[in-house]
Amino acid sequence: MTTLLDDLRLAVTPARVRDHQSELNLYRRDASNFDGNTSVVCFPTTTDEVQAVVRACVAHRSPYVARGSGTGLAGGATPLDGAVVVSLAKMNRVLSVDAAARQAWVEPGVLNLDLSRHVAHLGLHFAPDPSSQQSCTIGGNVANNSGGPHCLADGVTAAHIVALEVVLPEGDIVMIGGEDPEPMGLDLRGAFVGSEGMFGIATKICVRLTQNAPAVRTMLLDFTTVESGAETVSAIIADGMVPAALEMMDALCTRAVEEYIHAGLPMDAAAILLAEVAGLSHGLEDEVARIIAIGTAHGARTVRVAQDEAERALLWKGRKTAFGAIARIKPNYYLHDTVVPRRKLPEVLNQVYEIAQRHDLLVMNVFHAGDGNLHPLLVFDKREPGVMARVHAAGEEIVRVSVAAGGVLSGEHGIGLEKRDYMPLMFDPADLAAQASMRSAFDPTGLANPAKVLPSPAGCGDVHNVPEGAWI
Repeated sequence: MTTLLDDLRLAVTPARVRDHQSELNLYRRDASNFDGNTSVVCFPTTTDEVQAVVRACVAHRSPYVARGSGTGLAGGATPLDGAVVVSLAKMNRVLSVDAAARQAWVEPGVLNLDLSRHVAHLGLHFAPDPSSQQSCTIGGNVANNSGGPHCLADGVTAAHIVALEVVLPEGDIVMIGGEDPEPMGLDLRGAFVGSEGMFGIATKICVRLTQNAPAVRTMLLDFTTVESGAETVSAIIADGMVPAALEMMDALCTRAVEEYIHAGLPMDAAAILLAEVAGLSHGLEDEVARIIAIGTAHGARTVRVAQDEAERALLWKGRKTAFGAIARIKPNYYLHDTVVPRRKLPEVLNQVYEIAQRHDLLVMNVFHAGDGNLHPLLVFDKREPGVMARVHAAGEEIVRVSVAAGGVLSGEHGIGLEKRDYMPLMFDPADLAAQASMRSAFDPTGLANPAKVLPSPAGCGDVHNVPEGAWI
């Protein structure tokens, strides 16, 4: 009888099946704080090869995990129990672009920012823009229904996926959705986006492209309290505006970013708010004036309006490099992702600061304020004895206070391993059973990314608690 390794080498050629320990170590985790283990990594380049890999795994009853760039922060691409890692990094072609229909077919390994660069000459872009867009893949965006700063007005990934070619968990190839505006039948496309690898592997993705706005204005407002900034965000939305983006950073984050990129950010501010409006040039000045007036009424000390594209790009560089900038403070961080009602932002932020202080941790807050998507960064040095226990205890408290405030577990990072065991905070047993039934409909064997999202016994397959040592 052939071994799994033999069949994988037949599926994608021996050169693209790697099992040396030094290489396996590179794929045992994603960008989360979870550590796993894999027995083999394979690199298919076509749909047929992905199908052959999946069928080999099913034949040998081996779990498998699809992986893009490994930028996920919830442990969704962390392999457990020696699962096969199916890396889609080599499936990185833009297959076609229809500028008139504003659609493009891409492979899952295409980088988010590369797609926008590819269609920039057509005056188009791919709207979802995670902070990791220079390195995250479209396939990963689909798996986690990723968002980004500019999803306040444009919507998260699900709003920009038209159709998908998918290798189902038992190896069949199907087309989900369609290029027609209203495809017939159930919205399986909507079910698949955000399914975190449990419903199959997307091998071709039809994305909706967005026309570049004719004019954009970007403002930076600074405040003496975080509460004033958060209240300004709610007031802007209450005034009837939905800006392209409303992003906030607190004092510690602002100082780290300024020391990193030197964008002229106010180092003494308790919070800064990056607000951007986009649309027809004649209407933008009115929105800029209204935002300035609202900010001033809520205590904004100064308002800086970017004068050109270079200044705008520098301000956004500050926001999108915030996570990298924290290395100037301490070498490690744990980035959370919860969503709370906008009106509860000041209350929950105060609780986050109190939790961090009580656990003797530094916390930096940088978040999508417009839709209440919090991203508290717990900053630490994991070499410090006992620090990981404090980090995880604080993280759990942050999740619990967010849900208690009427929020949800995740806005864009997904559930993965990180928040799997918190699902009962939001869903009762009947809800979880319904989700498990959906998962079983797509994956009867339970081999597609098992032990993720659904806590036992609602999950299917070999679902168990996070193994000892998975946290690093």
